[in-house]
Amino acid sequence: MMLKSASLALFLSAVGASAFTAPSHVGRSAVVAGPSSPLGTTTFGVRRPRASSSFSSALSMTAEESGATKEIKVGVIGCGRIGLVHLGAITKAPNVTPVIVSNPTVSKAEAAAKQYGVPRFTGDAMDVITDPEVDAVWICSPSQYHAEQIKACAANGKDIFCEKPIATDLPETVEAINACNEAGVKLMIGLQRRFDPNFQRVRTAIMNKEVGNTIMIKLCSRDPSPPPFEYVKGGGGIFADMAVHDLDMTRFLAGEDPIDILAIGSCHIDRSIEALEGSEAFDTASCIVRYPNGVQAMVDVCRQSSYGYDQRAEVLGTSGMISTDNVYPNTAKLYKPNFTGNADMPFDFFLSRYMEAYVTETVAFCESLVNDTPVPCTGIDGLVALIMSTAADKSAKENRWVKFKEVVGDVYCSEPTQCELLAGDDMFPEGFKPVTDPQELLLPDVDQQKVAAR
Repeated sequence: MMLKSASLALFLSAVGASAFTAPSHVGRSAVVAGPSSPLGTTTFGVRRPRASSSFSSALSMTAEESGATKEIKVGVIGCGRIGLVHLGAITKAPNVTPVIVSNPTVSKAEAAAKQYGVPRFTGDAMDVITDPEVDAVWICSPSQYHAEQIKACAANGKDIFCEKPIATDLPETVEAINACNEAGVKLMIGLQRRFDPNFQRVRTAIMNKEVGNTIMIKLCSRDPSPPPFEYVKGGGGIFADMAVHDLDMTRFLAGEDPIDILAIGSCHIDRSIEALEGSEAFDTASCIVRYPNGVQAMVDVCRQSSYGYDQRAEVLGTSGMISTDNVYPNTAKLYKPNFTGNADMPFDFFLSRYMEAYVTETVAFCESLVNDTPVPCTGIDGLVALIMSTAADKSAKENRWVKFKEVVGDVYCSEPTQCELLAGDDMFPEGFKPVTDPQELLLPDVDQQKVAAR
């Protein structure tokens, strides 16, 4: 079979690891450190390796240069906007071939198959999951289906890429991750901002001490216009459906697990949502996150920005500062008597702003499949992002600092794939002992199992 050229090599030059690249634990207590990766302590109680600033990609070479001969056949569930972005990137990755796509509206699956030369399409996701030819599945379906589809993929021995979130609640998130770990399949979570070259450059500066030791991290995320009422209702609130990306980015840049959070929210744009419950009634919110060594992270989000999609980061260090600007469709400048500046507004849609990041994360997972290397954004990354947004919601509701271990301690698992959330007034199950580190809720993943077996 003719090997495809790695035409997306330029996208991989900025790809970095997740907050903790090397396996974070083997069993319940051992630690595996990657080459030249100093160990860092974490608030949740486990010592785990600190990531290097970047990793070298075999896909940055031609397939012949890399020597890769393993051919991976994949299926894609969901042919909406995100599914098509991933499908387009898959078709350009060497040694990875899409063989089937699905969408409930089968005409969309048919159109996607025709556009990208995929031989088969279906209206049933289970056709993708149970297909004997499929090695790995991309889950790009609506959030409420993710956990069920992850578990089904694991039961059928398929490696998995899943758009965030893994699930809409913590117990089901833990169950889905553990289903993959029990089955020995890879699970990568789509937190695409980690693969954005702007944020990657900030992370590189932090890891290389270009600005000294980190003192303060600031992130802002402001959408061009508010979503419709129907989107906000039942969406989990502003911390879960919007700020979660920025909270995860603070962890990615800090390179540590957080300690606690203080969050507030208010409504300024769409007064109709004030009738909703909890943080669904907020269109504006701010968070302060405390990290080890006194590092502070500040996040502000708003559902409307009159000047376009506003996505910026700033890190203050002991010897300097690094910041990112918004991304524009071109570099043209306009000079007039009453105006000097960019000729056009920043990108005003998340797919335009993060297109390169979506493609890069897709290619990174393809690399992991072809070369059987650890995935760069793991189930634990997805779990901690959800823990952070849940704690923010709790903080805004109760008007107090909330320790992240409080949220983790509410999860009880009688078995790795049988978990529940204990309310404060529940009778604790016999033998129940609250955990403080989310890693304690999880079985070792497939890459950690391989390290342990050496």
